[in-house]
Amino acid sequence: MPAALPHKHRLPTQPRGFPTLGMAPQQLHSLLSAQLQHGDTRITSLPCPFSKWQLLTSGGRGCPYRLRRLAALLSLEQDGGAGRCAPPRGWRAARSRAALPGSAEALQRRGGCGTRRERSWTRMGCAALLWGTVLLACSCGPAPPRVDAAPLLAATYVLDDANGLGREFDGIGAVSGGGATSRLLVNYQEPYRSQILDYLFKPNFGASLHILKVEIGGDAQSTDGTEPSHMHYENDENYFRGYEWWLMKEAKKRNPNIKLIGLPWAFPGWVGKGENWPYDYPDITAYYIISWILGAKQYHDLDIDYVGIWNERAFSSKYIKVLRHYLDRLGLWNVGIIAADGDWNVSNEMIVDPYLNEAIEVVGAHYPGTKTVPNALLTGKKLWSSEDYSTFNDDVGAGCWARILNQNYVNGNMTSTIAWNLVASYYEELPFGRCGLMTAQEPWSGHYKVESPIWITAHTTQFTQPGWSYLQVDGHLEGGGSFVALTDGLGNLTIIIETMSHNHSKCIRPPLPNFNVIPQRATFYLRGSFYMVETLQVWHSRLDFESGNSSLFQQLHPVNVWKGRFSLDLNVDEVYTLTTLKTGQKCACPEPPPHQPFPSNYKDDFNIGNPPFSEAPNFADQTGVFEYFINASDPGDHVFTLRQVVVQRPITWVSDADQTISVIGNFKWVNMTVTCDVYIEKPRDGGVFIAGRVDNGGIYVRNTEGVFFWVFADGTYRVTGDLAGKKILMKGLAGVRDNAWHTLTLNIQGNSASGLLNGYPLWENVTISNPGNGWAALGTRSFELAQFDNFHVEAC
Repeated sequence: MPAALPHKHRLPTQPRGFPTLGMAPQQLHSLLSAQLQHGDTRITSLPCPFSKWQLLTSGGRGCPYRLRRLAALLSLEQDGGAGRCAPPRGWRAARSRAALPGSAEALQRRGGCGTRRERSWTRMGCAALLWGTVLLACSCGPAPPRVDAAPLLAATYVLDDANGLGREFDGIGAVSGGGATSRLLVNYQEPYRSQILDYLFKPNFGASLHILKVEIGGDAQSTDGTEPSHMHYENDENYFRGYEWWLMKEAKKRNPNIKLIGLPWAFPGWVGKGENWPYDYPDITAYYIISWILGAKQYHDLDIDYVGIWNERAFSSKYIKVLRHYLDRLGLWNVGIIAADGDWNVSNEMIVDPYLNEAIEVVGAHYPGTKTVPNALLTGKKLWSSEDYSTFNDDVGAGCWARILNQNYVNGNMTSTIAWNLVASYYEELPFGRCGLMTAQEPWSGHYKVESPIWITAHTTQFTQPGWSYLQVDGHLEGGGSFVALTDGLGNLTIIIETMSHNHSKCIRPPLPNFNVIPQRATFYLRGSFYMVETLQVWHSRLDFESGNSSLFQQLHPVNVWKGRFSLDLNVDEVYTLTTLKTGQKCACPEPPPHQPFPSNYKDDFNIGNPPFSEAPNFADQTGVFEYFINASDPGDHVFTLRQVVVQRPITWVSDADQTISVIGNFKWVNMTVTCDVYIEKPRDGGVFIAGRVDNGGIYVRNTEGVFFWVFADGTYRVTGDLAGKKILMKGLAGVRDNAWHTLTLNIQGNSASGLLNGYPLWENVTISNPGNGWAALGTRSFELAQFDNFHVEAC
C-alpha cells in the first residue's frame, strides 16, 4: 500500500463510482480526457506545489485550475501514490536562455536520454503540456493572444531586496495648466463632471493619480489659453478666480493624499515693473508666489506640497534662494522647490553652490527622453520628469506613456513622471488638441471619452503609492522593453512590464532612437523578503495596432509562484502589472451622452449674481482675461456683464497678441451671425470687436485670421481679416463713443460679410476669401477695460 498522504495533500473522498487511482498513466490519461470532454467536474484539485511548477513549465499561464487537477493526479500515480510534490532531485532553476528541466533540449545537453527518474519526469511533463494545451484552448478566460510556436528568447531576472532598495517612488501625476487645458471641464453638468473627476483622481477606479500640478495663473497665453492671476494688480488679491482652486479641492476630495504642485508659466506685468522679466525684483516675485500658497491654505484649506520657478524659461539662482528664504521665514518648510522645469542645467550650478543645492528639493526636467545627466545625479536630489508625454491620446500616445513611465526610472533614475496634460478639456483645434490623459471637450452635451492612457496609468498608480521604493535592478528586458519593481517595505511587491515597440510608442518629443522589441519569455526569481510570495495578481493591456481592438487593463488569472520563480511569455506592445495587492479595479461609469457639436444657436446674457467660476461658460480666453462683472454704475439692462480686466501686458511665456481675444463655438462654422452689446471703457484709444471664422489661438494667437468687426472710441470702425488689424477690408465713421453701450452685429454668408451698428446697416458686401471656417470671438484693441453683454451667435 502506498504511504498515507499528509493531511494538506490528501485527496477528498472519492465520489461513488469513480475509478481507483491504481491504474496505469495511459489509462488515467484516457479517463481524464473522457471526463473533461464531457464536462465532468468531480475530480478535485490537490493543493500541491508540484502542480504550480508543472503549470509554469507547460506555458499554461492564466488557466491553472483543470491543469492542476491533472498534474496532481499524474504526480500521485507516477510516484506510487506517495504524493511527491517537488521537482526531481537535482532540478535547478533554469539560467538565462537555458532549457526547462526535463525537456528534450536539457536532456540532450546532458548526453543522452537521461536517468530513469528524468525520463519519468519527462513523460509526465509532456503529458501535462499536451493536456494543458488542449484544456487551455477549451476553458481559458481572458488572456493575451499566444505567440507563434517558434522558440522564444528566454531570459531571467532577479528581484531581491536583501542588499537594500533603490530610490523612493514619488508618484505619477498630470498637469492642469500651461494653459487653460481644463477650461471646458468646469462647465460640465452633473453627474458627468464628477464621473470625469473620478476617472482621474479616485483611488482604485481609473488613473488614480498621485500628483496634481496646476498653473499659477499669470494672465498670459501659456499654450491653449490664458489663466487668470490671483493678483491682476499689485493691490489686488482674489483667490477665487479661475478653476484650479476648485480642481485641487476636487482632487483632494477623492484622494486626500494627492500631492499638489504650483508652477507659474507667466506673471502679471506689475511683478516685473514693466519689464518682461520676473527676476529683476526677486523679493516681489517671491511675495507674489507665496501669496498664492498662503491663499490656497487660507481660502481653500489646500496645502501646497511643491512650487516651481518659471516653466521652461531661464532660472535665477538668486531668486530660488530668496524664495526658499521667505518660505522658511513664514513657516512653510514643507513646501519643496522644484527647479528648473526645463532641462537639467540647474544641476550644473547646484553642485558648485551648496546654498542653491540646499534650497532645491527636486530637480525637475521636461521631456528628458528617459535620460538624465551626471551632474543631476551628483546633486543627490530627487530627479523628476516634471512634465512629459504631451502626445495625442490614441493608442500610440498610450504606448508613449507606458514606455516612459517605466523607462524614466530605468534609464534616468527619475522617480516621478507628470503628464501634460491632465484632461483634454479645450477646443480640439487649439494647439496640441487631445493631448490629455482623457478627453472632455463637450460640456454642452456631456460627452467625454476615457482614452487608453488612463488605463496605462492605472497599471502603475493603482498598485503603488508615493513612499514605496524601487528595487535595485537593471530593468531592461533582453528582448526589448523594460520593467520596474517596487515595494512598500511591508512585504508587498508590484512589477510593471512594458514591451512597447518603437513605432507604437513615439512621444511628441524628443525624437525616439531606433530599437527593437521581440516576443520573449521572462523568468523572474523573487529573493529576499519576496521569496515566500506564492501568488501575484495579474493585470494586462495589449495595444492592437492592426485591428484596433486593444485590450486595456484586464485582470487575468493570478500567477502562481513556485519557490520564488515564475515565467511570463511577453508579446510586443503589452503592459503587465504583477502585484501582491488585490485592490485594483477597472471601474466604469454609465456611458456618457453621445457626441454633439456646439449648439448652432447660442446665447449668454451673463446674468449671474453669484457665479461659481469667474469665467463665462465655453469662452476660451486666448489673450487677456474675461471675467464676470457686476456693473454697479448701470441700473439698467447691463448690471451683469463680461469684462476684459487685464490692463498691462503680462510677463509673457509666449508672444501674446497685442489685442485681447476670447473664442467660442464650433471651429467648423462657416456661415454665422454674431451679435453682442459692447462698452468701451478706455477713452480716445479704446476699441472692441466681435468676430467670426476665427482660425487660430493658443501659442499661435498673434497670427489669428478671420473676419473682425471693430469699433473705436474715436468714432470710427474697421473690418479686418486678422486680429492684428493689418488686413483692412473696410473702414469708416461709426459715431460710437466710449462709456456707452452699442450693439454690434456681424453677418457672414459664403464669401460675403456685412455689419450692423445698433440694428442699422453700417457696412456690407465685403468679400471674404479666407479663412473658410472658424470660431466666433470677441475682444479688445489693447490691454484695456471693456465690457460685453447679450452675446448671441447663430451659425451653420
